[in-house]
Amino acid sequence: MYIVLEGIDGAGKSTQIELLGQWLIANGFDVEIVEEPTDSDIGRLIRKFLQDEDATSDYMQKTLGLLFAADRVLLMNKINKFKEENKVIISDRSFYSSLAYQDPKKWIAELNKYAKIPDLVILLDLDLKTSVNRSGETDEFENEEFLHHVKENYLELAKKYDNFKVIDGNNGINMVSKDIKKEVAPLVGICLSSIIK
Repeated sequence: MYIVLEGIDGAGKSTQIELLGQWLIANGFDVEIVEEPTDSDIGRLIRKFLQDEDATSDYMQKTLGLLFAADRVLLMNKINKFKEENKVIISDRSFYSSLAYQDPKKWIAELNKYAKIPDLVILLDLDLKTSVNRSGETDEFENEEFLHHVKENYLELAKKYDNFKVIDGNNGINMVSKDIKKEVAPLVGICLSSIIK
């Protein structure tokens, strides 16, 4: 099972991934948590470029698109291995992030046409002002105008792909966690009634 959490910056993905992982482990599952970008040399270069003042420019968008696709190839190898071992993989972001954040869309889609399709994508939908306040604007991508564009892209992806489930990320941590569990439970064979109402 390959589960991905997506959303704009500050949506609470890291917190919810940790909670989801703990819950699955408590229910007897072997869990692996991964993230994009990875901690590879390519991933570290991506993190550096994300802080560049020109990170949202056309040429940097294309550069980041290429780097994310290359980094993703390394990650897909790991994910395939984990799936063979019957582990539940929870990922912080996937190729859908590139489709939401980078342009041009058709080119980005072509770069990622061999990326593994997640079994479930949880999109944490968050208010833009909350996103900017939480993220602290450490990257050039973390400004309200740009994130508005990204949020709209995510919501379009959610309409287009059946594996997306949109969760209101503006609710409290526990409520968001419960909503995520309700989406995951049927896919992994956990009874919904076991989730506290």
